[in-house]
Amino acid sequence: MALFLINKEKLNLIDEIQFKYEKEIQLITENNLSELFGLDFVKSEFQLNNFRIDTLAFDKQTNSFVIIEYKRDKNFSVIDQGYAYLSLMLNNKADFILEFNENNKNAIRKNDVDWSQSKVIFIAPQFTTYQIESINFKDLPIELWEIKKYSNHTVNFNQIQRTGASESIKTVSKQNKDIDQVNKEIKVYTENDHFEKASDETIELYEKIRDYILNIADDISVKPKKIYIAFIAKKNIADIQLQKNSLKLWINLTKNKLSDLKKITRDVSNVGHHGNGDYELTIENDNDIEYIISLIKQSYYENKK
Repeated sequence: MALFLINKEKLNLIDEIQFKYEKEIQLITENNLSELFGLDFVKSEFQLNNFRIDTLAFDKQTNSFVIIEYKRDKNFSVIDQGYAYLSLMLNNKADFILEFNENNKNAIRKNDVDWSQSKVIFIAPQFTTYQIESINFKDLPIELWEIKKYSNHTVNFNQIQRTGASESIKTVSKQNKDIDQVNKEIKVYTENDHFEKASDETIELYEKIRDYILNIADDISVKPKKIYIAFIAKKNIADIQLQKNSLKLWINLTKNKLSDLKKITRDVSNVGHHGNGDYELTIENDNDIEYIISLIKQSYYENKK
């Protein structure tokens, strides 16, 4: 998609600039991991068993490792490489823990990590049609992100979205030893996984609130996690946990940042809880849905700053 700079109502085309080296993409990403993906940096060029991981990162929200690889060429299989890296990690958990502890003040143990939430991110200027089609599974622990650099000193990261994926990667897992092994331990959660624990009325209530949240802005996406379903723009803005007959909602704002005139939220800043933010509420019906959306809008605009 062409980008233009507005200059006195005149449009000037902003040229795309090619990256000369993969290392340039890597440095931009590693220096902005928190801003881009909400991840903590662990190690660059992590070598293990004849493999070299470009960037090893850690996701504190899911307590899991994230492997990031950068590509300028198009001649590689994202499935084969992605699962090879995940298999390497699952077969060498102690080495990953050691690497984390050597590069962080707060040490972790093997049991502190949720290995089932591990994933691989590929970042490249462009992916082929074959590569994009190859990730079209509903439960694939692999993400593709395109990066573009422009002549006006701007960079754009865009995730390649799966298009109507309904088939499971497990249907082809027996054809590949690494895929079969990894799928036994890693699980990519979907909304349907959360629906299993809820009544039909609760699912209908969730879907109504979900649609309201997505209508706040075009840049909000739905990211099912193990415990809750996250709604993310630049950062998490709200998280929803489906229960049998109700929804639990967390609003990602710190204490004293939310204007809740009806006082329907609970301060959980000093209480252990799932989700992000210091505000929690339970939703049993749609009576206050528009007011609840107004609270979530506050989180959206605050976290967009």
